[in-house]
Amino acid sequence: FSVLQVRLVMKAHSFVRENVPRVLSSVKDKSSTVPIPRISQYLYFLFAPTLIYRDSYPRNPTIRWGYVATKFAQVLGSLFYAYYIFVRLCIPQFPNSSQEAFNLRGLVLCIFNSILPGVLIFFLVFFAFLHCWLNAFAEMLRFADRMFYK
Repeated sequence: FSVLQVRLVMKAHSFVRENVPRVLSSVKDKSSTVPIPRISQYLYFLFAPTLIYRDSYPRNPTIRWGYVATKFAQVLGSLFYAYYIFVRLCIPQFPNSSQEAFNLRGLVLCIFNSILPGVLIFFLVFFAFLHCWLNAFAEMLRFADRMFYK
């Protein structure tokens, strides 16, 4: 599974978990209307930065396009910085490794010298995606409750 597939499976689970009990209770009560969510509600949920389905979320009245541009610029800056770290600190650790005979000492040294740059790239990617990318999309969708999980 990729990260996107895991996210979509989690969202589908939340959607089913929230809606099936409502539908079953209305069928059990023999109600005339069955509370089925609209397609627009489901599509908004797919793109909103949340894993908990609700029929409606708090919304901002306007979109702050400057904030969106700042977040996308931070994503771009994070990716360029991660590329710089990778090229300057990771790639030089493995020169001609395919042409040399296997050397356990050399492999261990390369791995240990790549740990810190790898962790930095890991943090940059998490910052770029989890903070910048998701906040930019939350702003474009006017998702108002940034403290939703509290």
